[in-house]
Amino acid sequence: MKMKKTILFIGAVLLGVSTAEAQDLIIKRDSSRIEARVTEISPAEVRYKRFSNPDGPTYVLPTEAVHAIRYANGEEECFGQAAPVPERPNAAADSAAAARPAASHADDPQWRYHVGDYYEYNGVRGIVCYVEASGRHGLVISPDEAMLSWSDFRKPDLRTIGTDHRSDGARNMETVARYIEANGLSWSDFPAFEWCRNHGAGWYLPSIDELLAIGHGYHGGSRAHSDRKARNRFNEALRTQGGKRMDRMVNYFSSTEKDDKDAYTSHLDLEPPYVMEIPKYNRFLVRAVHKF
Repeated sequence: MKMKKTILFIGAVLLGVSTAEAQDLIIKRDSSRIEARVTEISPAEVRYKRFSNPDGPTYVLPTEAVHAIRYANGEEECFGQAAPVPERPNAAADSAAAARPAASHADDPQWRYHVGDYYEYNGVRGIVCYVEASGRHGLVISPDEAMLSWSDFRKPDLRTIGTDHRSDGARNMETVARYIEANGLSWSDFPAFEWCRNHGAGWYLPSIDELLAIGHGYHGGSRAHSDRKARNRFNEALRTQGGKRMDRMVNYFSSTEKDDKDAYTSHLDLEPPYVMEIPKYNRFLVRAVHKF
């Protein structure tokens, strides 16, 4: 009797281990595989968490990028052949193309994003940092960052560029492109803008209002209270993609200028003031964003 109980106990333990280690396998159309725990499937997207980090960020794949999912119970679901995903436009595209948002499934009523989701579509890769109320449009932020000046001009060469748009950094990017062309300058005269532009078509330096929106989303939607879980989820998503966590205590340059000398910056901390005016030739952190 004792031996029978021992055998039953060992069997139960082995079954528990097998269940604990069960995982889903996502097989992509490029033949790469992702060990995951699939959380949601819609006609437009597959949401999952990495099997190695079940409490980490939720990742999103368009269904057209998925060949099949092999579930933990042995069942397999195949996805129909989709049209090929267009390649990202050349990074040397003109300034008009540089401000164009990436094509996506955002017009599909089932398509939803949340701050902290990993975004990968049409060659654009990053972390969702802002979403509109519909969850279908917003901003993706680059995992990497750089410490750069807004522009390299000092007295007596200080100049107003005209990037005074507070809510749309893409329009400010277009203004810089026109200014460079009209004055025989180079993108290297504007290091922060050049760095964002080098991420590829559609990437730009966010405006001051876009930076403020990112700051609120970083804290879970509002800076009225501290949401450590939201911050950690966002920073973990950045880290998982090989990037750096965003520093709450350091100012980030926006593309919105105040005058010939200063541009607006913002930080992610809870304490105001959230907007400061900093000389353009100073070096501060820079992140690129992309619309979707």
